[in-house]
Amino acid sequence: MLAVLAAQGVSVLGPQVLRFAVDDLTVSASAEKFAVYGALIVLIASVEGFFRFWMRRLLIGVSRHVELELRNDLFSHLVRMSPSFYNRWRTGDLMSRATNDVGAVRMVLGPGIMYPAETIVVTVASIAFMIAIDLELTLVSLALMPAVSIAVKKFGAAIHARFEAIQAKMSDVSVLVQENLSGIRVVKAYAQEKAEEEKFARENQEYLRMNVGLVKIWGLFFPLLTVLIGLAAVLVLFRGGLRVTRGELTLGQLVAFFAYLSMLTWPMVAFGWVVNIYQRGAASMKRLAGILDETPDLTDAPAPGPLPEVEGRVQFKNVSFRYDGKTVLQNIDLEVAPGETVAIVGRTGSGKSTLVGLIPRLYDVTQGELLVDGIDVRRLPLAHLRGAVGFVPQETFLFSDTLAHNIAFGRPDAALEDVPSAAAVAGLSGDVEEFPQGFDTLVGERGITLSGGQKQRATLARALLMDPKILILDDSLSSVDTETEERILSELRGVLRKRTAIVVSHRVSTVKDADHIVVLDEGRIVERGRHEDLLALDGIYAGLHRKQLLEEELERI
Repeated sequence: MLAVLAAQGVSVLGPQVLRFAVDDLTVSASAEKFAVYGALIVLIASVEGFFRFWMRRLLIGVSRHVELELRNDLFSHLVRMSPSFYNRWRTGDLMSRATNDVGAVRMVLGPGIMYPAETIVVTVASIAFMIAIDLELTLVSLALMPAVSIAVKKFGAAIHARFEAIQAKMSDVSVLVQENLSGIRVVKAYAQEKAEEEKFARENQEYLRMNVGLVKIWGLFFPLLTVLIGLAAVLVLFRGGLRVTRGELTLGQLVAFFAYLSMLTWPMVAFGWVVNIYQRGAASMKRLAGILDETPDLTDAPAPGPLPEVEGRVQFKNVSFRYDGKTVLQNIDLEVAPGETVAIVGRTGSGKSTLVGLIPRLYDVTQGELLVDGIDVRRLPLAHLRGAVGFVPQETFLFSDTLAHNIAFGRPDAALEDVPSAAAVAGLSGDVEEFPQGFDTLVGERGITLSGGQKQRATLARALLMDPKILILDDSLSSVDTETEERILSELRGVLRKRTAIVVSHRVSTVKDADHIVVLDEGRIVERGRHEDLLALDGIYAGLHRKQLLEEELERI
């Protein structure tokens, strides 16, 4: 602000130098006078330029730092949100808000502060000098100001509404691009490239149409301001010229007055530009607030003093869970002792993944209690709870990084020899030997260069490297063949004996050696026991077993 005051305070001295120079040189011109007045003008311009540099450096610099913090805050907020949040929001929409909208808010905090401050100083100082020169001319020059105010109000509202709609349309375009790039294999498999191109062209054309509509308003706004300012200059020229001819004003005073009037031209234009910036920023901040005002479904409990090391006892006590008004789990009673392996099987949609997702608090139970070592998971800090749980979800995800970094994601400080050990248990070592750069091979976005089975084994190795007390495998071997599965399970048996393991699978072969098998159907536990007991029961589990035996026989034929 001091730099703004200094820069603009010095700039308004320029017309005073012109005033005295014109009056003085009209009387008697000399080289010395030209040199003095010229030097004064250069000095004023130099001082103004020095402070203007720091004005921009400081204010624009601050806005960039605020943009940095806002984007960091937004990202931190997003990674704290629960999975249900991402069921409601589209990825492309979030990306658009994190880029375009954050940039629009930054403009408010940089130029949006600098130009109004600059405008206020110049306007107040210029009008003060204009009044000092001639009050009547000042009133004449400001006669059109009410028209300027009305134009700014009307056009500002129109700009705000249109820019808000444009940002929403930009989100739609971003979503379309993101979905097509993520699902490019599906697009190509169904030969829909042309159809998707046409869809994108329609969305892009609509985005163009909306932007052109904004540009039309914007293009009318500036010329209207210029015309109003030009009319004021005509009135001043007409009235001021008469007064100079009558001797009521000196030529130098009229020249200085016009110089101040011209200095008011930029503030009027800048005022219109700032209105546009503020309207854009307001629309963007409203969109960002829509994200930032969302509260996580899961609240992190504060640590109740020193926390003991997790042993791994998991207890479900009359647990029920509802999602979007639909009952997913009902009256689940289940206990898994440390070192025990419990398998969960059931038809598709029976609630298996939801059940295991409650343990690391991806969701919170709706009714009942879920205990780890006798403590309700809602009372445990999330970092402590999830640090003790190795979770291999049904949907595999790998980052666009090396295979080693993907495996060590949960333990960035892991020793180099730990990564191959975890990969060996997960049955990935043989595949890694065939990779061109071994564990340093880049796996591409979402692990696109790997097969489905390789991705599953990599995510399994990631969980094993954490050496968790509770290991959850959510159908994590569904993409590997039966022979590879048997080899991995053989390696896993020694690992599972040292920790609590909960294995979800649709394959009976995967779970038949578990200490305890639980069968879910429509969100309820309908059968439980060992493999032989459930076969003898001749219920859902036995039916699944017969079906899979038949499928294996058909594959051999």
